[in-house]
Amino acid sequence: MQKVYKLSIFYYLIFTMLLIVSAIMIFEHKIGFSFSSVLEYYIGNEEKFISPQTSMGILKIVLPHIFVFGLISMVLLHFIVFTKLRYKKITIYLIYATFITAILEIFAPLFIVNGFELFAYIKLLSFFMFLCFIVYISWLIFYSITQE
Repeated sequence: MQKVYKLSIFYYLIFTMLLIVSAIMIFEHKIGFSFSSVLEYYIGNEEKFISPQTSMGILKIVLPHIFVFGLISMVLLHFIVFTKLRYKKITIYLIYATFITAILEIFAPLFIVNGFELFAYIKLLSFFMFLCFIVYISWLIFYSITQE
C-alpha cells in the first residue's frame, strides 16, 4: 500500500477515535449509563421535570444517525479490503455484528417510548458494543497499515 493511502487512513482513524470519545461524553451527559437514566430520558420523570420523548422526536434523531452510523461503518469496513483480513471469516462476522448493533442502538428508543422498557438494556448494550466494534475494526486497520 502506498504511503499516501496509509496516511489518509491514519487520519481517518484519528477522527474516528475523536468521534467515539465525543459520543461517549455526549451520551453520558444527555442520557447516562444506567438503566434508570435511560428510562428517565425517554419515558420522562415528573419529579425531575423531564418530559417524555415522543416517537416523532425520536425519529428526528434517528434519521441523521442512520446516515452517520452507516457511513462510518461502511468506510471502516471498506478499509479492511486493503488488509490481509479481506478473505477471512472474521470480516463477515464483523460486518454483520456492526450492522446489527448499529440498528439496535438506533431503533431501541422507539421501543422504549412504546412501552418496552427492556430495550433500555439493549440501548446501553448496543451503544457500547457498536463502539467496541468500531474501536476493534480501527485497531485492525491501524495494525495492518503499520505492519506493511
